[in-house]
Amino acid sequence: MDKIVILTGAGLSAESGLGTFRDEGGLWAQHRIEDVATPEGFARDPALVHGFYNARRQQAAGAEPNDAHRALARLQRDHPGTVILVTQNVDGLHEKAGSEVIHMHGALDRALCAACGLRWDAAAEMTPRTRCPGCEAKAARPDVVWFGEMPYHMEQIVDHLADCALFAAIGTSGQVYPAAGFVQEASAAGAETVELNLNATDMSRAFDSHHIGPASRIVPAWVESLLP
Repeated sequence: MDKIVILTGAGLSAESGLGTFRDEGGLWAQHRIEDVATPEGFARDPALVHGFYNARRQQAAGAEPNDAHRALARLQRDHPGTVILVTQNVDGLHEKAGSEVIHMHGALDRALCAACGLRWDAAAEMTPRTRCPGCEAKAARPDVVWFGEMPYHMEQIVDHLADCALFAAIGTSGQVYPAAGFVQEASAAGAETVELNLNATDMSRAFDSHHIGPASRIVPAWVESLLP
């Protein structure tokens, strides 16, 4: 098997204590997506948005990878073919587990200047007064892709989907494009497709096979089946 492309979503990190959009009582449940995850929301109330991402950054910094993260790092390290790991997650847990990752939605520990486009390592606490270290504008924002913005590295990801032998989606609802369309792109290129998730999703019918259950259980078992 020459190349495996894996897409991971928030469900992979849920067992590390990091909530998904749909968790009750978590950070996302306390705010409307329109207020904290759109450019318009940031323009209206940058202090609110910075406070939200400061809390997420602190939460992610204290989290540890679970068995699913570690299994994917092992797959990337030990599989004889190429394993490309693409994540919608911004929490950095893949890197803590030892993986190399393509971050299509950015990263919590990075900052972006809305004025000049410079990127740098984010401080634990950012505010509307945080200056860009390049142009010195008070225009710092989290380097996270919000709704209505184009995900990062799309050309690179599409190229990988076009020549992979296996595509796997892990812990993602399959409801947000363009990531929701990755399974069709891989399938059209002749790849086998597999979904690993806690529950069936709206996109489940598009996959050739499925593994249903907690990521910390089903991902290590799946990885074991792929290794020599």
